[in-house]
Amino acid sequence: MKKIIFDIETKNIFTDVGSENPADLDISVVCLYDSDKDQYFSFLEEDFSKMWPFFKEADLLVTYNGNHFDIPLLQKYTDIKLSEISHIDVFEKIREKTGRKIPLDSVAENTLGINKSGHGLDAVAWWNSGEIQKIIDYCIQDVKVTKEIYEFGLENNFLKYKDRKTAEVLKVEVDLNFKPEKKENSGLLF
Repeated sequence: MKKIIFDIETKNIFTDVGSENPADLDISVVCLYDSDKDQYFSFLEEDFSKMWPFFKEADLLVTYNGNHFDIPLLQKYTDIKLSEISHIDVFEKIREKTGRKIPLDSVAENTLGINKSGHGLDAVAWWNSGEIQKIIDYCIQDVKVTKEIYEFGLENNFLKYKDRKTAEVLKVEVDLNFKPEKKENSGLLF
């Protein structure tokens, strides 16, 4: 099964575009991990034509907050129906269990003892100052962190995060197994 784990960085923020809709932002870079090739890739907008085959061939997309942010933003750049590709959003799996929006950094630090290398606002600042390689490095690190979180949760059926109010490290059970949706019977007999 071909899994594509990906993350997006933007050229701007919501206050720049006067909207809370992710699709109103502009992408600076998309980074992804291809499970079949066991490699990481990065794509600036001018390289997107080389990126789309990864999505067309994917059996499963894995993201952290992808349903709300990455997929709606990426969708405006393609005719591929991204929402029709099977998808596991680790952020949503955690939110379903906790009722809270838990940042990736909190999950990474408390589950694996690793941290992200920056913040999305850093990526916008780097874009504005022309530091493209810094954005790529940061985005690939986010993909690596998402991959490690996903694989840990898949194997152990739990992740950890720190409660913002109590500072207590809490464990949340998650099911990150891929379960293909069953197609409805068309009613035709063969």
